[in-house]
Amino acid sequence: MEDKIKIEMEFPIHSSPQLLYQYISTPSGLSEWFADNVNSRGEMFTFIWNDSEEKAKLLSKKSDERIKFRWLADEEEGDSYYFEIRIQVDEITKDVSIIVTDFIEEDEVDEAKMLWENQISDLKQVLGSA
Repeated sequence: MEDKIKIEMEFPIHSSPQLLYQYISTPSGLSEWFADNVNSRGEMFTFIWNDSEEKAKLLSKKSDERIKFRWLADEEEGDSYYFEIRIQVDEITKDVSIIVTDFIEEDEVDEAKMLWENQISDLKQVLGSA
């Protein structure tokens, strides 16, 4: 199997880190913008889109700062890929950004970037910061 490529994208966002963290770390928050529905049991999260669902394991989280998941499909393959959503606050300007780190198949990078842009756009709508 081909190695995946690590991508990092930064999205400026007008929101407090505390509010933003609720939207990236809780099933109810994630289901507002990331998936149609999200359920969690302990560290296992189930993301549901239309008729498909994907399970992900919560790898780590830090309050008001970041959350990191690994798709179960990658875990079963023995891969160490993950996706992380990190909140970054500029110390001087206090501008808030979301940094998304993901691992993508080489031929799907453009598609994945567009998907993340759409997801973050949905998040901005929910936050009223679009």
